[in-house]
Amino acid sequence: MKPVSALIDPRNIAGSLSARLADVHHAIVSCERCPRLRTYCRTIAQEKKRAHRTDTYWGRPVPGFGDPDARLLLVGLAPAAHGANRTGRVFTGDGTGGSGDFLMSALHRTGFASIPTSRQIDDGLTLKDAYIVMAVRCAPPDNKPAPEEIARCLDHLDAEVNEISRARVVVALGKIAFDVWLQLLRRRGVRVSPRPQFAHGSLVPVPDGPAGAHALLGCYHPSRQNTNTGKLTPTMMTGVFKKARTLIEA
Repeated sequence: MKPVSALIDPRNIAGSLSARLADVHHAIVSCERCPRLRTYCRTIAQEKKRAHRTDTYWGRPVPGFGDPDARLLLVGLAPAAHGANRTGRVFTGDGTGGSGDFLMSALHRTGFASIPTSRQIDDGLTLKDAYIVMAVRCAPPDNKPAPEEIARCLDHLDAEVNEISRARVVVALGKIAFDVWLQLLRRRGVRVSPRPQFAHGSLVPVPDGPAGAHALLGCYHPSRQNTNTGKLTPTMMTGVFKKARTLIEA
């Protein structure tokens, strides 16, 4: 097996990777804190999906992706078993019309992504002024991480966010990501009262947020369950990023 340093693809990052952020990525990729998740990811990487039977799966925890100088920070839930767990890049490779394509299409329309799709790690996709992290870095069975697994992964979120020092606006993709961001705020001594309730398009001012992030926006997760049923439409997601753009520029 290759060393961790050889497995972190520089195409995951727009621009140069600082030494400290590289250390954070190394710590994420080499993490073994959650035996259930690590066993599941390795099993998926060996058994594979028929459509990807000739692919070499990443099968490891997945670090963040995007522009280290970003003012927009996105928080997702977790890698998809045959998406990021296969490709090694968040919201990448979950099929045509999957969550990656749906998200990147909205980011492309609002000037944050270079192309409107996210199919594979060498597809030329870059993010400008945006960076994506996950609440949990390993693909969980049934897309449902356990509370203790979320808690163990909070260290990685804390460390990575600390290096995205220009972040001004956070978009939480789904309720779990929204709640995890509130956990991180409490961990850093920032309490928002009354406790915000997740809703699509909700705006929560956070005057003393980490890394200068002063606003939290809620957004439905671009899962097929939401997009195929019309609960989340392209117009709805684009609207969230337009709002984020306005807040950033203000």
